[in-house]
Amino acid sequence: MVFEYIIKGIIVGISVSAPLGPLGILAIQRTINKGFISGFISGWGAAFADIIYAAIAGFGISIIANFLDSHQLIIRIVGGILVAIVGVKIFYTNPVRQIRKQRAQKNTFISDFISSFLITITNPLTVIFFGAVFAGLGLDKDNSGNAMVYTLLGIFLGALLWWVGLTLLVNIFRNKIRLRNLWWINKITGSIIAVFGIIIVGSIFFNFLK
Repeated sequence: MVFEYIIKGIIVGISVSAPLGPLGILAIQRTINKGFISGFISGWGAAFADIIYAAIAGFGISIIANFLDSHQLIIRIVGGILVAIVGVKIFYTNPVRQIRKQRAQKNTFISDFISSFLITITNPLTVIFFGAVFAGLGLDKDNSGNAMVYTLLGIFLGALLWWVGLTLLVNIFRNKIRLRNLWWINKITGSIIAVFGIIIVGSIFFNFLK
């Protein structure tokens, strides 16, 4: 049974991480510009935020869940603005200066982790998603708690497997990308991420006006 819960968790973890949203695009951009470790750390930040939400949904931490639900509007607005800011920053990033900066000093892996974590944690709808998934798996009926622990472990492993696979694949082709291509990659990815942020904020106000 333990193995079964871990496998189910891995599938859920990959399913949550796989959609190519702003975090996926950000991880790809950082892998191309800064290397495998930077891209993977970005994905790890997202995985860490996901496991926090999964734990809240799985263990029924009602106080935190209620807080997220009651403050969902402001949290999503902050998250959308944060995504847009990251996109604009990438858009105006000069690849030449970025490469020189990377060579001159240590990679800012902490900032990569924090920015990805914040973008993911400002999406409280993730709790609802995990709650629905756990109910579908029948984990909400297991009172021992062990099944949830093993499932959470699987979710974390699944998320890490996805981010390792994605960033490794991108890193393989990284050295074939020329400096001119990096400039366009920054423009395109920055624009896409910024649009994601605008859509997040815009959808909130659109629903509010209905």
